[in-house]
Amino acid sequence: MPHFLFLLFLGFVAVPPSGAAAPGTFTLTGGMSSARSLHTATLLGDGRVLVCGGADATLQALSTAEIYDPRTATFSPTGTMSTARFAANATLLPDGRVLIVGGEDSGNVSTTSVELFNPATGMFSLTGSLLVSRLNPTVTMLGNGLVLVAGGYEGTSTGTPLASAELYDPASGTFSLTGSMDVARRNHTATLLPDATVLVAGGYNGTYVNAPEIYQPSTGLFVPTGDMSVARRYPTATLLPDGGVLLAGGYENGTDGTLASAEIYDNASGLFLGTGSMGEARGRQTATLLGDGTVLIAGGYNLQTPLASAELYDPASGLFFATGSMNEARWRHTETLLDDGRVLIVGGEDATGFLRSAEIYTVPEPSTCALLLMTVAGGLGWMRRQQSRSR
Repeated sequence: MPHFLFLLFLGFVAVPPSGAAAPGTFTLTGGMSSARSLHTATLLGDGRVLVCGGADATLQALSTAEIYDPRTATFSPTGTMSTARFAANATLLPDGRVLIVGGEDSGNVSTTSVELFNPATGMFSLTGSLLVSRLNPTVTMLGNGLVLVAGGYEGTSTGTPLASAELYDPASGTFSLTGSMDVARRNHTATLLPDATVLVAGGYNGTYVNAPEIYQPSTGLFVPTGDMSVARRYPTATLLPDGGVLLAGGYENGTDGTLASAEIYDNASGLFLGTGSMGEARGRQTATLLGDGTVLIAGGYNLQTPLASAELYDPASGLFFATGSMNEARWRHTETLLDDGRVLIVGGEDATGFLRSAEIYTVPEPSTCALLLMTVAGGLGWMRRQQSRSR
């Protein structure tokens, strides 16, 4: 036993997170009425999930929306959007409405159209339009009540990447320009940090983008911060309980550069620190912080085939571990944490077509043995982080 603990502290033994004794499982749940990909999914205040738009099997933009109710495990139709759209983005506003921004419309071009969904009525209504049409922007709810819309691209799916950003004011229903990014980008991430600033990382603008930036709401400006170890297109970014941000996977170049590597953004130093790599290289995956502090990474694409596999990142040890696989391989899907701690996976595409199916990931209860191992792994992870910061 002492020898085993010695190996743990040296980092030669990979200690799984609390769920590893009984890996989490994916179970099929009620399917949508329509197959859809590149849609949005937003947890509502009452615990249901709003799924909006997307593209259908003929690559046409959808205006329909559905609501998943975890209590009945079923989808039901709700109001229809005024503008059909896919590759839009959405966020929940403090008053419980959902803001759906931009995307590619039925004419196959980016749109300035923005809509609000009211859960009380089940209806959509138009609000103020974007100042610049945007496909695939990031949308971030700020601590001051405004919504930051950044980057994306204008025109068609091969259109112009954007450096500009806008702020939506829910009180007035209007957009106004704010500072522009130093680097135009699409397919990037935007993460609200504990200090109310926003980390923008990765993307694509004709080349794969590194160049992380911090948006400061107090000044309305983007400021460069430390570089990642590698440029990443379509990574995931997840805020961790300690305030760091996990950047995982993505694409490094246009042919065979799928990434398994991951790194942690440390807001205190403005630097990216090394961490463990995923067991499988992937881009366009989804990622969700779970209630136990681990991060679920599911599906994605490796530039050859969609993936059914899933992994858990354990911040205490800085390592990834395999968990149960999805029933269907999928990418361009959504992943939403439910109020009861389970995770809803919806739609997307597999190797043969578009999906109407949905799955639920259930987090296993931790075992006493696993919790003990987590305590040891926590000490190991702490020592590694201190060593990284001192370099």
